[in-house]
Amino acid sequence: MSQVLHTPPAPAPAEGDLAALAARHGLSVSGARPSLRHYVRQLWARRHFITAFATAKLTAQYSQAKLGQIWQVATPLLNAAVYYFIFGVLLGTSRGVSDYIPFLVTGVFIWTFTQNSIMAGTRAISGNLGLVRALHFPRAALPISFALQQLQQLLFSMAALVVILLCFGIPVSVSWLLIVPVLFLQFVFNSGVSMIMARMGAKTPDIAQLMPFILRTWMYVSGVMFSIDNTLKHSGMPNSAKVLLESNPAAVYIDLMRFALIDSFKAHQLPHHVWAYATGWALLAGVGGFIYFWKAEETYGRG
Repeated sequence: MSQVLHTPPAPAPAEGDLAALAARHGLSVSGARPSLRHYVRQLWARRHFITAFATAKLTAQYSQAKLGQIWQVATPLLNAAVYYFIFGVLLGTSRGVSDYIPFLVTGVFIWTFTQNSIMAGTRAISGNLGLVRALHFPRAALPISFALQQLQQLLFSMAALVVILLCFGIPVSVSWLLIVPVLFLQFVFNSGVSMIMARMGAKTPDIAQLMPFILRTWMYVSGVMFSIDNTLKHSGMPNSAKVLLESNPAAVYIDLMRFALIDSFKAHQLPHHVWAYATGWALLAGVGGFIYFWKAEETYGRG
């Protein structure tokens, strides 16, 4: 009896033995990061979930408000009205800008698309921990679905923008077809930045409190309320500062949309190589943000 009680416990199996045992029986690490190619395939397989999740979020966004989905259009219009009063009337940024109200509303709508996509992306993981911990799916589906939600909201707003353009005598033209490639490139850019911020926000949730200040500063240098081209002509800024302002991705997509929609916004007001800028930013943010997010796939929802 005493011998049984004092028999030393059997040594625990070595970590390598456990790994070999798991491999022999087809077991793998729960939540392990798949290869990049396999991850892309997983994400594509869940494209219907991404679309449905974005649509559900958009529908639920104003479900408690009496005016409901009207706020999808009313919110950016009210923002544009405030900016018009402050910048167009009080500060006089409308001087020298043809069709200033269409110019301003276009800038506000396109900027809001980027701003809201990044803000939603920052909270994509930290704000949905219950979903992340309960279900197995590629986590990149969340920031991408939030960017898609904002694209859907922008399309609702574009209906109001078209009415404003027509009311100010701007006719429908072939150049409006440029809306499609511009929005596609901007969506890829927004999704990439959203994935970058989703990973950062998952590790440091407090970053969501800092983002409104960063985004507000970014808005003020993106030509939302004023013409960058007119400002640079009389600013005396060094050439390096001009290049930075003109190559700012938010300003690039805003300028391209104005060029597509507003007849009085001419090609000379666009920065040189504007399509190269737009494509380059989309590829850099989209591909780089996706890989950056994927590298931390197995850490989301843990800790």
